[in-house]
Amino acid sequence: MQERLNKELDFQPYNSNRPNLVIPEYGRNIQRMVDHAISLEDREERNKCVRAILSVMGQLVPYLRDIEDYNHKLWDHLHIISNFQLDVDSPYPKPDPENLVSKPETVPYPHNDIKVVHYGHYVEKFIEKCSAMEEGEEKQAFSLAIANLMKYNAHNWNRNTVYDDVILRDLNTLSKGKITLDEGKGLNEVRGSVKFKEFEPENYGKKFKKFNNKNKKKKFKPKGKF
Repeated sequence: MQERLNKELDFQPYNSNRPNLVIPEYGRNIQRMVDHAISLEDREERNKCVRAILSVMGQLVPYLRDIEDYNHKLWDHLHIISNFQLDVDSPYPKPDPENLVSKPETVPYPHNDIKVVHYGHYVEKFIEKCSAMEEGEEKQAFSLAIANLMKYNAHNWNRNTVYDDVILRDLNTLSKGKITLDEGKGLNEVRGSVKFKEFEPENYGKKFKKFNNKNKKKKFKPKGKF
């Protein structure tokens, strides 16, 4: 109706004055082709017109070819563009309009109450499983592996303060006293902990001051002859 009014009044047909596109990716010409196919009374002629439209749609949106069941997707888009008014011999069932407006089901998000965040949820699971084990070498080895993992996770959280006694004390607390390791039990050294000390403000400032004192007495001497 708006396009007819623009034509009679000789207005410039702006897109804002045209009907909204159902699927903008295919463009307005595809929308017009589908409208023309709906207006055809002969069913055979309508089917022939629809097959031509599907061929053009496949060329306009080539990335759909990588999707499984490519032809089915094009037929669904064709019915959606026609507002489900197109009566043709489709090899696929016509999609249900209610499925297009229905909201997807809510995905349940896991809510884990982590007691000590920087150790992580899996560490607590490991501690729970280790606490249920019988005393012996296997439990001690598992406990030591958990302690090393806790130290690694704590180091990723805070690279400046990672102490073995704190790790062992937290392990005993999280296990409610069921896991106990001797403080003399040495944990693995986390790589990179020494390198980051070089970038601490105090150390970096000392190195910068030492560099200035070493080079401030040197005079600039240009190389080469001019």
